[in-house]
Amino acid sequence: MTRLALFDLDNTLLCGDSDFEWGLFLASKGVHDREAYEAQNLAFYDAYKAGTLDIEVFLQFQLAPLARHSRQQLDRWHEQFMREHIRDLITPAARDLVQKEQAQSDLVAIVTATNRFVTGPIAQAFGIPHLVATEPEVAANGEFTGKILGPPCFQAGKITCVNAWLNCLGQRWEDFDTTVFYSDSLNDLPLLMRVSHPVAVNPDPVLRAHALEHHWPICELYA
Repeated sequence: MTRLALFDLDNTLLCGDSDFEWGLFLASKGVHDREAYEAQNLAFYDAYKAGTLDIEVFLQFQLAPLARHSRQQLDRWHEQFMREHIRDLITPAARDLVQKEQAQSDLVAIVTATNRFVTGPIAQAFGIPHLVATEPEVAANGEFTGKILGPPCFQAGKITCVNAWLNCLGQRWEDFDTTVFYSDSLNDLPLLMRVSHPVAVNPDPVLRAHALEHHWPICELYA
C-alpha cells in the first residue's frame, strides 16, 4: 500500500500564519509605513479567511518587497524572522503529526499558497524535504523580480501545482493507494475533496461544517 501525505502550512502545521507574520516583520523593520501596511495586510488576511481573496492582487502586494531588496538582505531578515517569529509557532503536536506521517507515508509534502522564499526554511525546520508553494520569479542574477512563475498554489491551483510536482517526480495521483491532506481552511476544499482521506485541522467555521456534513476527521491540533 502506498501513501501520499500532504500538509497545508499556515494555521495547520504552524500555529499561526507565516505570510501574515512576514508582513508584520517587514513593517517592524521599516520596510513599509507600518500603520498603512498592517492595515492592508490585515484586510488581505480577512479576505483570505472569508474565501474572497483576490490572489493576483495579493501576490503583487506580497512579492513587491522581495523585488525592492537584495537577496542578501532578504536572507538576513528571514533568518531573524525564523528565530523571532516562526520557531514559537512550531508546536510539539505539529512535529509529532509530521513524524507520524513520515513513518507511514511513502511521500510527504507541504502544499501552501505562501511563496517559497518565506516557506522554504519553515519546511526545512519541520524536516519535510518536499515543498509545493507559490513560486516567486528569480532573475538571472539571483534577485527576485516581484512576479511569480506558474499558477498560484491557491484554492484549485493547489491541485494543479501538486500534479506538476508529482510529474516532476515521475509519479501520478494514481500511483498512491491512499492520499491524505491536512488543512484548516475553506480555501483548501478543492484539494481536500481531491484526496481519499481529507483531515480538517482546527478548521474555520465553513470547513468545520463541511467536515461534519461529510464525516471527515477533525483534528484539534492546538486545542
